Amino acid sequence: MRLPSSSTYGFWLALLRIYAGAFWLMHGIPKFTQSQDFMPPTGMMMQFVNNAVQHTSGPYQQFLTSVVLPNASLFAELVRLGEVITGCLLLLGFFTRVGGFIGVLLALNYLSAKGGLGHLSMWSGLDAAALALSAINLVLPTGRVLGVDGLLARSRRPAKTAAEQPVFVDEPPMTGPTAPSS
Repeated sequence: MRLPSSSTYGFWLALLRIYAGAFWLMHGIPKFTQSQDFMPPTGMMMQFVNNAVQHTSGPYQQFLTSVVLPNASLFAELVRLGEVITGCLLLLGFFTRVGGFIGVLLALNYLSAKGGLGHLSMWSGLDAAALALSAINLVLPTGRVLGVDGLLARSRRPAKTAAEQPVFVDEPPMTGPTAPSS
């Protein structure tokens, strides 16, 4: 049984990357188009943070109460920008590892806010799926096929000169013993 070629793997990874980009965009764009429903003081962001403060403990809860709550508008802006930037980078296959990294940070934050890092039952939802999709884009070169990363990689690769081209030289067949004589 033969394994598929690297271009086949690249194609399927590209489809996974495009899906992940669409996923992040579907969650990020409405935060801009319906900002009154998301942004503080009355939007979903404040409900999410207040709920997270009640369901978390330790350093993360301290971070939420002392840093995020006083700067809720800034963090709401960072969340929606992060989701849209992640979606665009992954969809276009441009700086896919950066997009994957931002997606991993966002998903880990969402899981932490829901108290899910310590509970196995929380790892079966959309946040865990977003984490897995983003991690794949972080560690694998998913932008090399059907992406700008692949176009940039090909344009940076210098063309081989005549001196670098392999040359096959015909040699006469060997006759007689091949070991050196003493």
